[in-house]
Amino acid sequence: MNFVLSRFLMSEPTNPAASARAWLRWPAVLLMALSAAVSTPLMAQDKASGDRTVIDWLTRMHDASRERAYTGTLVVSAGSTMSSSRIWHVCDGKQQMERVDTLSGEPRTTVRRNNEVITFAPESRLAWVEKRESLGLFPELLRLPSNQIANHYGARQRPAERVAGHLADVVDIAPKDEWRFGYRIWSEKKTGLVVKMQTLGEQGAVLEQVAFTELQLDAPVRMDKLEKLMRDTRGYEVYRPVLRKTTPQAQGWRLKETVPGFASMSCHTREAEAGTAAPMQWVFSDGLASVSLFVEPYDPARHQQEATAVMGATHSLTQRVGDYWLTAMGEVPPVTLRRFAAALERLR
Repeated sequence: MNFVLSRFLMSEPTNPAASARAWLRWPAVLLMALSAAVSTPLMAQDKASGDRTVIDWLTRMHDASRERAYTGTLVVSAGSTMSSSRIWHVCDGKQQMERVDTLSGEPRTTVRRNNEVITFAPESRLAWVEKRESLGLFPELLRLPSNQIANHYGARQRPAERVAGHLADVVDIAPKDEWRFGYRIWSEKKTGLVVKMQTLGEQGAVLEQVAFTELQLDAPVRMDKLEKLMRDTRGYEVYRPVLRKTTPQAQGWRLKETVPGFASMSCHTREAEAGTAAPMQWVFSDGLASVSLFVEPYDPARHQQEATAVMGATHSLTQRVGDYWLTAMGEVPPVTLRRFAAALERLR
């Protein structure tokens, strides 16, 4: 599947925190299984499924999205909310393109070519053009010698099941500690393409679920048509948010202690709203789950109440840190966010 999906599309692109919140509602394994445009080593894809390690399973799922064109209808449920989207996906081995139309909520069409994304809002006639670095979390960590995924997750195969008319292998990716959630993933038996996934909390409770209700593999999706759609902004006011790479140290921040298994992946500042300072976004991942720390100057007019919140598997925490305001967000247990918040320290 490709997981720049309906939650991302239904967030407000002009709001950096909302945009990131939508990204974080999808674990990195799904983001990469559907929309990654980077290569990974082949890892024993011909093994009998019962002999696959957690790395074998995850790599097979990722590689499947790089070799298939497909269309489908995807449904997402988180808590009491449900949304759906229509997806067209194609890959020529070098670049991937996709179109995602929301079928519920505000109409949105998003077209993505590798890390180039444009989102059309037809009712307001606005379009947002962004360069989004593929989170890179899943395949990049698999490639690194220091990869720790197998230290923090294990894999256990379950009996095969049918999803959207396709027979699928089912595997539980189970956490080995309290800092992360588990996943149950259905991947199409012949190709390895992810067709369904659940995020699991304590005692296997389903926190969030995403699944194709209809899927056509090897669909006749044309890249040239998607490219034409991506370029056609006639009648739309086009907005181009600014994203600048930086480092936590350059912004005056560090973690005084690490969170087990989570590595720093990127740090950016985003274009701020008029009259406000640019917030910093610091992204971490353990290879499957991701966490973002948003830091901005404290403003008593806007930052009045420290709080926690939950939407499906996504938790958030807001609190004051000296003269700054922290929003920690991720598809991780609350204890993980609290540890990140406690470890964040100002350098100057």
